[in-house]
Amino acid sequence: MPQPRKRATIREVAKATGLSPAAVSYALRGLQVSEETIERVRRVAAELGYEADPIARALASGRTGMVGLLCGSLEDLWQQSLAVNIGRALRDRDRYVLILDAAGDPARERRLAQQLRDQRVDGLIVQPVDPAAPHWAALAAELPVVTIGDALRDAPTAGEVVFDNRRGVTLALEYLRERGHRHIAVLTPTWPSTPDRPADVHVTAEGRRLNLDIEVVTAPQALNAATEVARRVLAPGRPRPTAVFCFSDSIAYGVYAAAAELGMSIPGDLSVMGYDDHRMSALLTPGLASVNWNLDGIVRAAVRLVVAAIESTARTTHRRRIVQAPELRERGSVARLSRRPGSG
Repeated sequence: MPQPRKRATIREVAKATGLSPAAVSYALRGLQVSEETIERVRRVAAELGYEADPIARALASGRTGMVGLLCGSLEDLWQQSLAVNIGRALRDRDRYVLILDAAGDPARERRLAQQLRDQRVDGLIVQPVDPAAPHWAALAAELPVVTIGDALRDAPTAGEVVFDNRRGVTLALEYLRERGHRHIAVLTPTWPSTPDRPADVHVTAEGRRLNLDIEVVTAPQALNAATEVARRVLAPGRPRPTAVFCFSDSIAYGVYAAAAELGMSIPGDLSVMGYDDHRMSALLTPGLASVNWNLDGIVRAAVRLVVAAIESTARTTHRRRIVQAPELRERGSVARLSRRPGSG
């Protein structure tokens, strides 16, 4: 009867690669060594059958190897892509991700954040529903927190990968205005209880600057719910916007569905813009114009920041801030109006 294969040790990997055990440990975690060394060490480790012992590592380091990822709403397809790619990137760093969904609810977000802390995750990545909530300050004082999208108010975060929402909103609204649109509905996932999110603040200010008639409406990111909201915004008998600007491509997909139900063509009867350029947006007919935020760059930055903060032996109040620049993706969903639109 064959004997089970003995688990290879980190010292055996070190001997096979000619490196020290410490250097091998760093390479396996993707830290402080070159990409070439990381690739070589991981290849040898796989050949030898080396697997990290999570219990031994946790006892030795006081760490669990787990990183919490708290998403604002996994009904948003872009956030689904974000979660998948962060999970894979952390696995490449020999860490595992625990993904939780706040479902767009600030109260649920607070409870889940506290649960992740109580489960002793080594760090937390969050795309906040309510970045101004007071509980973030206490949480960030207890474990490394990296935020994506919006900064957390008065919280000593380990890092921020924030969107340049001012520039993104300006790109979108100037693009619509240049094409003759003046009456624009803005569909946002922001709840009335959290009205100070940067993108929403900027859209109101930019609307005034550009002399636009802006109507801001809260819309969930789930397709059916977004479609229902869009159906009300576009209903006959009320002043219809000539363009709808959505703070999520997932919401824009609901606008497409509602327009089809109402017999409206895009962009003939209605122009539509998104705000995160999900990969499916280029596949629609017509393709959805949107604002791209470089998903791959966001993932790399967030993972690098949280891993560095976890590995650091000293907590610091100096946060790393990475500002993600937007890029406009022009597609066929925005028409150029031949005349100044009326209110109907």
